[in-house]
Amino acid sequence: MLFGKEHVDRYIATDGAEGHEWQGTTALLLTTVGRKSGEPRTSPLIYQRHGDDLLIVASKGGADEPPLWYLNLRENPEVEVQVLGDRFRARARTATPEEKPELWSIMTAAWPAYDEYTKKTDREIPVVVLERITS
Repeated sequence: MLFGKEHVDRYIATDGAEGHEWQGTTALLLTTVGRKSGEPRTSPLIYQRHGDDLLIVASKGGADEPPLWYLNLRENPEVEVQVLGDRFRARARTATPEEKPELWSIMTAAWPAYDEYTKKTDREIPVVVLERITS
C-alpha cells in the first residue's frame, strides 16, 4: 500500500499508473505552498469529480486540528494538482454551507470513513473545491 512520500514519488514517476487507484477509491496529488516555509508541499488525497471541479476533504482522519495542506491553501489558495498525467493549476476554496451537504455525500460515497471521522472531532470537516485555472 502506498502512503505519504512513497505514494507521491510513485504517482509522479508513473503519471498516476501507481497511486491513482488507492484502496478502492481514487487519489490525486495536491501541492500547496507552505505558509511558513514558502516551500512546495505535496500530499496524496482522495478526490471525486463534481462537474469541472475536483473535491477533496480536509479530514486528517478526524483529528481536532486540520491538515497542514488545508492551512496552507487557506493562506494561498492557488495550488497545483495532478490527476494521473494531467498537471494543472487550480484555485482552492472551502465549500459553502449551502453546497456542502451535496458535496459531502459525493465524498462519503467514495470514502465512507469520512462519516466516522466526524464523530471523532468537534471540528467542522471542510470539503474543498478545486477549480482549474484556465488562463
